[in-house]
Formats: sequence, C-alpha cells, structure tokens
Amino acid sequence: MSRLAILAFAGGLPLALRAARRDAHVVAFAGADPSLDPRHRIERLDPVFDELRGANVTEVVLAGSIPRIAPDPALLDRTGQVLAQALDPASGGDTTASAAVVRMLESRGFILRGPHDIAPDLTAAAGRIAGPAADSETLGDAAIGRRLLSALSPFDIGQAVVVAQGRVLGVEGIDGTDALLRMVAALDPALRPRGGVLVKRPKRGQDLRIDMPTIGPRTLALAETARLTGIAIAAGKVLILDRAACATFADRAHIALWADAETAG
Repeated sequence: MSRLAILAFAGGLPLALRAARRDAHVVAFAGADPSLDPRHRIERLDPVFDELRGANVTEVVLAGSIPRIAPDPALLDRTGQVLAQALDPASGGDTTASAAVVRMLESRGFILRGPHDIAPDLTAAAGRIAGPAADSETLGDAAIGRRLLSALSPFDIGQAVVVAQGRVLGVEGIDGTDALLRMVAALDPALRPRGGVLVKRPKRGQDLRIDMPTIGPRTLALAETARLTGIAIAAGKVLILDRAACATFADRAHIALWADAETAG
C-alpha cells in the first residue's frame, strides 16, 4: 500500500502538515521541530531513501526551509554530494536548487506533492482574510508590487516587495521576507512614506510543490513593526501558517490582510 512522507525541515509548516495528515511517515532533518525527531542531515541522504522505501512511501511533500548551507564534507554520502552542490548559493538561485531537488526525488520514483495538495486549507481564496478593508492607496501600492514582482521573476530574486505611496521601500533578497521587513522597519520615518503594503506571491513558473511562499504570525508582527497597513498575498498560492493567530494579529494591528487573484501584468 502506498504512503505519503513528509520531509520536514525548519519552520512551522511541517507541524501543520503532520496535523493535517496523521497517517504520513515523517522524516525530519536537523533544524526541524524537536517533536518530529530530527535525526537526519542533508549530507547523508542514502539512509533517507532507504527509510522511505522501507516504509512503502511513494509520495513525498517537502515542508519547511531547506537550508542553503556549506555542508560538512566528512558527512557527505553520494546522494548528499549531489544535493549539497545544488544548495550551494554559488550554484544558482532558488529556482536552480528547487529544480535539482525535484529531479533527485522523481529520478528515484517518488511523486512530489505540494503542501497545498496535502492541506488546501493552508491557502486562501481571493478576498479579505482579516483586518480592515484595504483602502484605495493600499490597493494601488499592491498593484505596483505585483507588477514589480512579475518583472523581476526572470531574475530569480525574491517573492516579496514593500511599497508605500507608490514608492518601493525594499525587495526580498536571499535572506527572505523577515529580513526585508526588518530593513523597512529600520528606515528613518522622516525619509519614508507612511503606511505601505507587503506583497507576497510566487515568481512566474515557480514550482509550488517545493518552493511555496509562506506567511505566519511572525510576518504580521514584523509588518506591524515596519508600520505597514496591508499585506497582499496571491490567492491559492501562498501558505498561511496559524491563520487564526494571523487574523487576530491583523485585526488588533489594523493591518489589511487579503488574497488577490488579479494577474500581475
């Protein structure tokens, strides 16, 4: 009988997927939540594939952030060497690394599923999620952010941008959305427009099975610190961790949180 496995890395997504699929086999890597028994390392993948086959696993879902690290050469096995090369920041961007991981799994006969396939409730349909309704200024900033992210997609730069009163305050880099929001929060209030919106959505052609944008309560907290008035995500294409907590935070902080189905063009 076939079985699903959750390959768990850092962050809250592995726990959310395990809650949604209690029948799944969990393989947790260093950095994952301690409750998942993170006894594997990305340098040693041959035992992981042996374990998956022994558990009759045919489908896998990757959950959490796969680290872009310099692996310990003393620990690398043959499969780990292939993945380590793909995850080396010098080898390319996120799209290059993701494609290598997909090839590795599919070449061994596993079917790769996306988190949204396993737990569709983690995404949102188009419309207001929480907080106040976005005003015309916030909606206009979100439209600018969508167009900018669409234009940047071929360059594999990032999945998020902050726009305030028509001005771009920052674009997500390799250090992620949290770093972007901290940078915006650190800007001199006298030199930046008030308010602003975080726009988060996948790049064109992004493989959502392995690299799906995610927000959570920490995103809302950092957005409040950055004095933002809105967060716009792509409907059905961005994961929301702990939606109840996100909604409570958005309502309290008066941050408009909504999912946008409009195209970026």
